[in-house]
Amino acid sequence: MTDRILIARIGAPHGVKGEVRLFAFGEDPLALKRYPLTDESGARRFKVQSLRAAKDHFVARLEGIADRNAAEALTNTDLFVPRDALPAAEDEDTFYHADLMGLRVEDQSGALLGTVLAMHDFGAGDVLEYTPEGGGRTLLLPFTKAAVPVVDVPGGRIVVVPDTNPDETPPEDADQA
Repeated sequence: MTDRILIARIGAPHGVKGEVRLFAFGEDPLALKRYPLTDESGARRFKVQSLRAAKDHFVARLEGIADRNAAEALTNTDLFVPRDALPAAEDEDTFYHADLMGLRVEDQSGALLGTVLAMHDFGAGDVLEYTPEGGGRTLLLPFTKAAVPVVDVPGGRIVVVPDTNPDETPPEDADQA
C-alpha cells in the first residue's frame, strides 16, 4: 500500500488573483483545508486557505499563490495527503482507490483475469479498469457489489463477475439483426 493518497488535482486558474479550480477525489472535499497536502514528489507543500463549490469543481485559494501566473504554473498538479492523516475506512465496503491499484482480478472460480489498473468516476458511479492477463485492451466494469462481489485488499485480489462488463454484453437488439 502507498503511504500517500491522491486526494485532489489542481485545474486551471480561476480569475486573476491566484485562485485555482480544484477537483477533489474524496467524500469530504472541505476536509482539504485540514490536510497537509503535497505534490507527487512530496517536495512542495500546499495549504488551502479557502474553498468554495462551483459547478463541477471547487475554487480554492492556496497559501502563497497570489496571481494568475502562479496559479497557472500549478495546472494539473496532483495533490497528495499522507495515509495516516486520513480517517480509517468505516466498514469493509469502503476503500481508498489507491489500495485497489495492482490487485489481481479473478473470476468467481479463482481464475486470474488481470490486474486493476485504475478507478474512474465519469459521473454515474465508480468504474474499475483492469488490464487483461493475456494482454489486449483494458476492460471496464462498474464498481458495484453485483459486478465486484469481493474486494480482498489484504489478500491482494478482487473477484469480478465478467458478464457485467458493458464491453462484453451484446446490445439488446443484437439477435434481431
